[in-house]
Amino acid sequence: MTLLHPVSLKTLPQPPCWTQLPSVTLNDATLAGRKVRVLDRMRQQGLDTLIVYADKEHGGNFEYLTGFIPRFEEALLVLHQNGEAILVLGNENLKLAAHARLKNRVLHAPWFSLPNQPMDSVQPMHEVLQSAGINGDKTLGLAGWKLFTGINDNTRQMFDIPSFIVDAVREAAPGADLCNATGVFISPAYGARVINNANELAHYEYGANLASTAILQALHAVVPGKTEKEIACLLAADGQPHNVVSIAATGDRFAHANLYPGDKTVQLGDKFSLTTSFKGGLSSRAAYVVEHAGQLPDAVSDYLDVVAIPYFRAVVAWLENIRPGMTGGELYQLIEDVLPKAEYHWHLNPGHLVADEEWLCSPVSAGSDIPLASGMLLQIDIIPSRAGYAGASIEDTVALADESLRQQLAVDYPQLWARVLARRAFIEKYVGIRLPEWVLPFSNTVGYLRPWLLDHSRALSCK
Repeated sequence: MTLLHPVSLKTLPQPPCWTQLPSVTLNDATLAGRKVRVLDRMRQQGLDTLIVYADKEHGGNFEYLTGFIPRFEEALLVLHQNGEAILVLGNENLKLAAHARLKNRVLHAPWFSLPNQPMDSVQPMHEVLQSAGINGDKTLGLAGWKLFTGINDNTRQMFDIPSFIVDAVREAAPGADLCNATGVFISPAYGARVINNANELAHYEYGANLASTAILQALHAVVPGKTEKEIACLLAADGQPHNVVSIAATGDRFAHANLYPGDKTVQLGDKFSLTTSFKGGLSSRAAYVVEHAGQLPDAVSDYLDVVAIPYFRAVVAWLENIRPGMTGGELYQLIEDVLPKAEYHWHLNPGHLVADEEWLCSPVSAGSDIPLASGMLLQIDIIPSRAGYAGASIEDTVALADESLRQQLAVDYPQLWARVLARRAFIEKYVGIRLPEWVLPFSNTVGYLRPWLLDHSRALSCK
């Protein structure tokens, strides 16, 4: 039986934050290990060749091995079972092949370039792919970015890759067996990318720290009279690219189908939403622009008891009970027990994996027998919805780490380890959450929920 703690609104200090941290570069051993893991999954799946698609929005699997994304073009990585790698690149990414973290041979595919750029080629595209070793004698896996889970059709033959590329593959290898092989990278059960080593965790902690520091600065800036844009500018940090659309939205969202921070002015009593995310972690908050419950509209005057506290209890239960070896189905059921879906209307997975993408995949679903594991990087992502009320959100990032991985982090990355310990100390002393030793907070704001955005001193805490 899950213990639900009494919760109250208490005066708390601000969570500790760190600015101007150095990035952690992925080392050569990590990149070599990634290739080994992918080749191993290819063997397990019976694949002779893996064809990895990438564009700016969907470059994570490609970047996992090469170290870069193709920016404003498309690209393919062709990886053969013998370890040979061929990069098929457009006009403006050819120069990056020499800087790739993967030994490669490069082929030019002008069709991947921007409109009206030179597309001169003496070879049709299928012949270029044949030059990359794609032929009809092989079992070919195509890796896009979707798993198509829960679909009744034959998902093995569903490809989320532009048809002109899939058509060229079929023409290059008319007798080949083609299958969707995205799971090689992101299957929550066996994907190469779902488990991180110490170097990878340190690489991603930089982004989680960055996002959570920015979100706290933006929270402090929310006052009546400011525009969404004035607050949103605080969500950018260190010149790093966001991996989601940033949110700074006051009142009702999506007016005129607008997704972005605009010129709307914050008003007392408004709902307010904030989100920012970088590689390794997203932080998100949703609450009311008030100093106390007496400033809420009458229809939602019970927001604290009806939405905020039940949601906070669910996050506490998530953090105190998650563990390596726990199945995704057990974690899903835990949240269903604490925050019933029928009443709180959440519908996405209450927790998912994070990497270069904000949402990599998720082992957490009803009945899932996929075990959580040391090295997983997870986002707390429970989204309650009660009609008429603002949402409640304290989405942040944690890592699971067994004793061996914790020791390696402490030895190899002592400054990171000191930040983790400081975050744990704040969470346990002030927020009252008893974190298991294997739960490592990578965001500075894990568990920190301020329901009244104009009151910077009080947050929810377990008694």
